[in-house]
Amino acid sequence: MVKKFLLLPTALLLSFLFLSSTTFALPSKKAAKGFVIKRGTNISHWLSQSEARGDERRNYFTKKDVKYLVGLGFDHIRIPVDEMQLWQEDGEQDKEGFSLLQQALEWCREYNLKAVVDLHILRSHHFNEKEKPLWTQPAAQERFFQCWRDLSNALKKYPVADVAYELMNEPVADDPEDWNKLVEKAVAIIRKTEPKRKLVIGSNLWQSPDTFDKLRIPENDENIILSFHMYEPFLLTHHEASWTRIKDYKGPVNYPGVIVKEEDLKNLPDSLRKEILKNKNYYTKETIAAHFAKPIAIAKQYKLPLYCGEWGCLTTVPDAARFQWFRDVKSVLEENNIAWATWEYKSDFGIINKKGQEEKELIQILMGK
Repeated sequence: MVKKFLLLPTALLLSFLFLSSTTFALPSKKAAKGFVIKRGTNISHWLSQSEARGDERRNYFTKKDVKYLVGLGFDHIRIPVDEMQLWQEDGEQDKEGFSLLQQALEWCREYNLKAVVDLHILRSHHFNEKEKPLWTQPAAQERFFQCWRDLSNALKKYPVADVAYELMNEPVADDPEDWNKLVEKAVAIIRKTEPKRKLVIGSNLWQSPDTFDKLRIPENDENIILSFHMYEPFLLTHHEASWTRIKDYKGPVNYPGVIVKEEDLKNLPDSLRKEILKNKNYYTKETIAAHFAKPIAIAKQYKLPLYCGEWGCLTTVPDAARFQWFRDVKSVLEENNIAWATWEYKSDFGIINKKGQEEKELIQILMGK
């Protein structure tokens, strides 16, 4: 059984935010003995969003990386996994892919690092693709359920205090009820054999905080972690990102305050100017806090922990603005007892940049060193 949220008035949501932070998203005493996390990072482009196989895939993430992350002070990692990486097109499991995932979990146990296994991209669902058969084809939905039967069967040997499952990354359905129905069935499947496993569930439309009141939460299940993602303001965090509609804007961006100033819009093509103006163009720490108000209030209402499973900013942003954004987001998250995982460990958003170098100041900000 599931229960639908009542729509909370905006004023009430905001009032929740400015109460004492110790009242927000606190796990129960029973839960505190189990899977409790605070600071993590995403192991992206390994078993997800990558064409690598063989030695290239094996060497991308190793025991040395686990030891390094623990040494920095992280207490968990989020491991995105794609259907294409772990299963052949006929549904046959990729033995090496599953082996790499389980080997990583063994390293995590050795170093006391917890892990969230996130089913990131399906053949029937990519968060940025126009066509998503998952929402319209029963066979695609059954394939999603079978992925979780396989994952649960392979990973149920790991203690519930060490490993959690995230049902799916950034669902994007035209109707949020389609996602709610899928969640209900997937949870029921996993609960048949793993009643105590922590399940991470985010809301429809890229796990946006704005859509949290459209999410149905499994009733009477204390082993749920609610999740949202944070990439606002998009004009800042995705400045010059090649896969976006704002990729051609090469002018300055700022934070806090006005992200793209009026004078920097003047000589742009009309189409690009209009695209930029579709985005939020003013952001501060107070804006961040208001943006998180809805998930904070809902987590409090249901007495469930809250998790920001992705947040990050590209290195194309000037350091002063980028680092202040990281400071402010981290501050609001931790003031409200929200666990988090940055996007990402390596690459464009990473604490290890594309040149393989440590982003030392960023690490200091994140880990408080």
